[in-house]
Amino acid sequence: MLELNQLYDGQSVYVIYRNPHTQTVATIQKATIKQHPEIQNQLALFLYDYYHPIEADDAIFTTLEEAEQLYEQYY
Repeated sequence: MLELNQLYDGQSVYVIYRNPHTQTVATIQKATIKQHPEIQNQLALFLYDYYHPIEADDAIFTTLEEAEQLYEQYY
């Protein structure tokens, strides 16, 4: 799992994403790290055409395999 200081603009990552409408449903999604358009000097996850602020407890991975491995442990 990546730490916040390992992220950079333009990086392709995989995240374990919980459905905001059904908290018991989670999937692995590909996302891009981008500069947040409204918050200067802050990176965000660009996912589903939306900028999600990155938080310390986000599960962000460099490869799909890493994400699947943790997903299998918890889900």
